[in-house]
Amino acid sequence: MFATLKLTLLLLALGFSQGLQHDYIDELDEEAEAERVVGPSKYGSLWPLPQKVKISDVSFKLSSASFRISDAKESSAGPGCSLLQTAYRRYYEYVFGSAKRQELSGRTGPAVLPELQVWITSPDSECDGYPSVASDESYELTVDQPYAVLKAPTVWGALHGLETFSQLVYEDEYGAKSINQSTISDFPRFAHRGILLDSSRHFLPIKVLLANLETMAMNKFNVFHWHIVDDQSFPYLSRTFPQLSQQGAYHPYTHVYTPADVKMVIEFGRLRGIRVIPEFDTPGHTQSWGKGQKDLLTPCYSGSKPSGSFGPVNPILNTTYDFMSQFFKEISTVFPDAYVHLGGDEVDFRCWMSNPDIQKFMDQQGFGHDYSKLESFYIQKLLNIVATTQKGYIIWQEVFDNGVKLKPDTLIHVWKGNKEQYQSEMAKVTSSGFQTLLSTPWYLNRISYGQDWQGHYKADPQDFKGTEEQKKLVIGGEACLWGEYVDATNLTPRLWPRASAVAERLWSAVDVTDINDAFNRLSVHRCRMVARGIPAEPLFSSYCPQEYKGI
Repeated sequence: MFATLKLTLLLLALGFSQGLQHDYIDELDEEAEAERVVGPSKYGSLWPLPQKVKISDVSFKLSSASFRISDAKESSAGPGCSLLQTAYRRYYEYVFGSAKRQELSGRTGPAVLPELQVWITSPDSECDGYPSVASDESYELTVDQPYAVLKAPTVWGALHGLETFSQLVYEDEYGAKSINQSTISDFPRFAHRGILLDSSRHFLPIKVLLANLETMAMNKFNVFHWHIVDDQSFPYLSRTFPQLSQQGAYHPYTHVYTPADVKMVIEFGRLRGIRVIPEFDTPGHTQSWGKGQKDLLTPCYSGSKPSGSFGPVNPILNTTYDFMSQFFKEISTVFPDAYVHLGGDEVDFRCWMSNPDIQKFMDQQGFGHDYSKLESFYIQKLLNIVATTQKGYIIWQEVFDNGVKLKPDTLIHVWKGNKEQYQSEMAKVTSSGFQTLLSTPWYLNRISYGQDWQGHYKADPQDFKGTEEQKKLVIGGEACLWGEYVDATNLTPRLWPRASAVAERLWSAVDVTDINDAFNRLSVHRCRMVARGIPAEPLFSSYCPQEYKGI
């Protein structure tokens, strides 16, 4: 059983013991690099670990010539469901790859598993819809004779089940594919499991975004948080305000996302059960906006004269809100998800403080010298604008911290502080009755020598002092890869498999915490990503049966 896994993990063990001979290991964090028991997990290479798993020693062969993935007769999704049909082809390729024309040898041996039948049990399969925070992603998978059955209420669960099925398949030294008799019942612990990518500080080509959406599906992530614009550049090509990218992108033709590009990303994600949530962060982080939109930003003053530089969005002009109203009306039609991320973090008040018109407005409003009140004034008006587009909104924690009046369904995104501080913030947000997301321990742009994935794995979004009702308000979290030092050359290996650790924390049961077992499964899962063409970096000294072939 799991012949290749045993071979792979034996070599992982050899590489690990050799690595320990080097003097520099002594300098590493002892806990993170402690010698562990390396060997095949009883769960094979399943990642993230399903809620309930039974894998027996009975094995079946898979023939690339005859194996089929098909719709069960009872399924509410038939041949007309292109989402599932393309998924069947995709996973057939993942299972058989280059071996798809191989016939089984005539040797007697285990029985052949001829088929995986996919049965969508709800009357509405949601085949033509978009995934949402309320989507049912559960599934049940039975691998046995006469055929395997994947049951799921909707297509979103079926997609996860197909990934799990592909992870159960292993091959022997001759390349023959096998799968063991298995019973799996699975569903995610959290509804929101996201990855944030930043396409402003460095432009990320569409090809890179799609490759990472593909990898997200392999890890059962279901939200792509697209931090699409920021101070540095404005690559989003707006139909309503095309001058924003013409003036604000790094290059108006080569470094922009056209409406067709955005549509492609959204559809590619949908076909993999992934929501695309854009972030348009204001009033700070908006320098690139001001290049194409006159009078949007606040003129900064040096003494009594304008300095020539600009600060955050100007919150005292009616034209600001006219612009935001038109802009977010467009965003609400381009991005189908029910939520948009509005940012609201890291607003520098110094420019506002220098501007005489702002000071006069502050006096008129009775804000005194409390510029967080001015920020709240702006955010409140923006939230009212976005509410008219029928969108819900996610905001960074500062908006909550500053006491802005928020709709009850607002999502608060926690990102600041150390462990004690973010746990306190999570308690505060949930005790106020708001749903929340956690990202603080999962800023993957922060890198360190050694196996930092273990710290990501150990962090838990419900690990704070609070009632059970408070814990239920935690709907998940996101791993963030900010783009100061990341572009197409290094994004994917920096993100994977480190983000995989977050994927398991957000999907699997709360008591799945065995670092030893996680290492053994993640090592092989990482090799599987490599075999599928994803340049996921190694966990430690090791090798993969199919190495990444480079550029």
